[in-house]
Amino acid sequence: MALNFFLLQAGAQGNPYLQMLPLLLLFAVFYLLIFMPMQRQKKNQKQMLAGLENGNIVLTSGGIVGTIVAIESDDTLVIRVKPDNVKIQVARSAVSSVVSGEGKK
Repeated sequence: MALNFFLLQAGAQGNPYLQMLPLLLLFAVFYLLIFMPMQRQKKNQKQMLAGLENGNIVLTSGGIVGTIVAIESDDTLVIRVKPDNVKIQVARSAVSSVVSGEGKK
């Protein structure tokens, strides 16, 4: 009986690398569930901003929906907002999504 007690204590210390395994698995799960989707979303947003062209109907981060009229060289866009056809200038990075590819002209 006493021999079994000492054997169990000696086996409980184990390999230090094996004790770190749950922590490493936790970091791997966080990476797969949080960081990879964020990187994918960032990549998709960058591709969407690079693919903007005249005639696209876009939604800005401020909630303004308009049609792109001009793309300036300094990364700004001129968009036309209905109903009064007011033209406003916004930064390219302010566009949050493309509503449709071609505007109704």
